[in-house]
Amino acid sequence: MSNAAISSVRIWADMVKLSHSVFALPFALLGAFLAGRNIEGRGMPQWGQLGLVVICMVAARSVAMTFNRIVDANIDARNPRTASRPLPAGRLSLTMGWAMLSVSAILFILACLGFAFFYGNRWPIILAMPVLIWLCGYSLTKRFTQWSHFYLGSAIAISPGAAWLAVHPSSIGLSTGLLILAVACWIAGFDIIYACQDIDIDRIEKLHSLPSRLGPTGALRIARIAHVVVVLALIGVGLTAHLGALYIFGLVCAALLLGIENAIVHPGDYSRVNLAFFTMNGVVSIVFATAAIGDILLARGPIP
Repeated sequence: MSNAAISSVRIWADMVKLSHSVFALPFALLGAFLAGRNIEGRGMPQWGQLGLVVICMVAARSVAMTFNRIVDANIDARNPRTASRPLPAGRLSLTMGWAMLSVSAILFILACLGFAFFYGNRWPIILAMPVLIWLCGYSLTKRFTQWSHFYLGSAIAISPGAAWLAVHPSSIGLSTGLLILAVACWIAGFDIIYACQDIDIDRIEKLHSLPSRLGPTGALRIARIAHVVVVLALIGVGLTAHLGALYIFGLVCAALLLGIENAIVHPGDYSRVNLAFFTMNGVVSIVFATAAIGDILLARGPIP
């Protein structure tokens, strides 16, 4: 690979913020471990299944983020906050963007095929294209609905449900639905907070977001309600999945962190949005999922 190609890949990885996979990946792994409890004689997913879940998660997110950057390139160029992104700034060509999107999509499909080939589970490959289409659809919803934040939440919330389906489809039930609801509302809530930075630009560009339509006060109120639903849904997951003390500890930590996240952003003062969006949410995801997975592993005994 030439130096120019390597440089383009690095720029692309920064553009789609591969490191931000930390937001949803822990929840995908939690879905896999909850499903794995139903594997007879093992009580946890196989390591190969976990590897495929990680590849699917990162590849699918890369497809969605790249598509979003491509279709929003002109809008980003007119927004001072985003004008320096690789595509509007000309540091990455549209051709390379589409190439990276294609590579990510192929990798996702191959990983889905892996579940069929190695584990006899065809559901991931059957649903691969519908999932990619749904993920990319978020970029278009901003043009016609103020509820695009919840569409984004539903797109990312596919990850724990998809991981559950990939590991043990017959065990999908109420706990799965509650986990999906929790992730959807969590993502929607912090996306609303993040969108408060672009109220003026969204109004100029005629883009639909809750902050631009309702104003920051009303939008932040909805974000807080969404995060209350997150905590209630996660309580439901704990009850229906019969999880224990370590899970409760992680849930309490997540609830406190969500409370802090909502408390540090106020209408008209968005200086702490990045702290709320990037730092707090990364910590919420890692702390909660680590505690929940630890609870599952402690309950089943030594790892085989």
